[in-house]
Amino acid sequence: MAFAWRYASRVTETAPTTALPRRIAHLDMDAFYASCELLRYPQLKGLPVVIGGGRRKEDDLLGKLQTAYPEGEWTEETFAERLDRIPVDFFPRIEGYTGRGVITTATYAARQFGIGSAMGLMKAAKLCPQAILLPVDFERYRYFSRTFKSIITDIAPVMQDRGVDEVYIDFTHVPGGQREGGRVLARLIQKSIFDATGLTCSVGVAPNKLIAKMASEFNKPKGISIVHEADLQTHIWPLACRKINGVGPKADEKLKGFGIHTIGDLAAREQHWLIENFGKSYGAWLHEASWGRDDRPVETESEPVSMSRETTFEHDLQAVRDREELGAVFTRLCEQVAADLQRKGYEGKTIGIKLRYDNFQAVTRDQSLSEYTADAKRIRQVAGQCLKRVDLSRRIRLLGVRVGSLVKAGTAPDSVSQPMKAEEPGHEWQTQLLFTDD
Repeated sequence: MAFAWRYASRVTETAPTTALPRRIAHLDMDAFYASCELLRYPQLKGLPVVIGGGRRKEDDLLGKLQTAYPEGEWTEETFAERLDRIPVDFFPRIEGYTGRGVITTATYAARQFGIGSAMGLMKAAKLCPQAILLPVDFERYRYFSRTFKSIITDIAPVMQDRGVDEVYIDFTHVPGGQREGGRVLARLIQKSIFDATGLTCSVGVAPNKLIAKMASEFNKPKGISIVHEADLQTHIWPLACRKINGVGPKADEKLKGFGIHTIGDLAAREQHWLIENFGKSYGAWLHEASWGRDDRPVETESEPVSMSRETTFEHDLQAVRDREELGAVFTRLCEQVAADLQRKGYEGKTIGIKLRYDNFQAVTRDQSLSEYTADAKRIRQVAGQCLKRVDLSRRIRLLGVRVGSLVKAGTAPDSVSQPMKAEEPGHEWQTQLLFTDD
């Protein structure tokens, strides 16, 4: 499974030229959505909890409590003030889940069972049936996201927003940003966020964004990791190539096929060899990344223009014969793109699909809406219409779903959805396929 975010940079803030060594931080909130829920339900701390499913409506826990306890003890007015008193046994478990929803995030206790973001809830139910399932509450998560970012910019104004739960920060010219390699400033930001919100984060500080992002994963949760240029061989080279942001599962498998398992193995290969085997652009980038080179600035305004999910099948599939398998994969891709959008706090209005046939020919189709959305059902509906405009009689080796023309969630003006376009002539035979909603 592959996913991608495309970014368009608009404004870059640069610091004055000095002799100070460059110190860039990557700050990642610890299990952000789950942590926001644990603030609401502290009795769930230390337990496996997964966040997923539909948007939060009226919490059905209230009904259970009104039934189990004397009348009048739990009312709608007092419910929100007494969430920490809800017995753990009252929370729904994931055991027996049969829907097609995907996990947005999970607590660290749940991750120990192999549960992770974008995993299907049914699969998670098999891995950890006792895990507690909570619905998402994006309004709450966006509130805490705005809060922690405001705290950061008050201390260190050159910050690049990377979505709901992570940012890059230029420490270079900020007071405390050079002390102990940036640890002093990282500790101050960590404490300031925790004091204001009760949430924890992990910070990696390094000479550039590439290494800083890797470093932020070293000591999760609540960790601070400092990496200097001299630490490349000892701290970075022993890591798996997959730890480089930009090396996906397919590239990693290809690297392993050449006997390249660690970043150090990658650094040992000549640049011309990498270019010959991975292409001019990607091969050159792999060489630079393995040597920890990254000159990208911290951009104060950088927004993704699209997010996508795609998968390459182990064997080519045919739309009629393998309709059930393709339909399930198609739905899952739409749900995963929706989860990515929601986790990062974006909505889009251009929805498209990508197919690669057995002869490696690739085709794409997209459709623009009048409204913005991050809803999985809406994405699947429109993507299904796009599928009607391609030839599904040929064998398929890759299927992908994309949402573009992104804006921050909640910032687009209200609009009315345009009616779905009529089928194009000559494609009526496709309407019976499971791909579509007909």
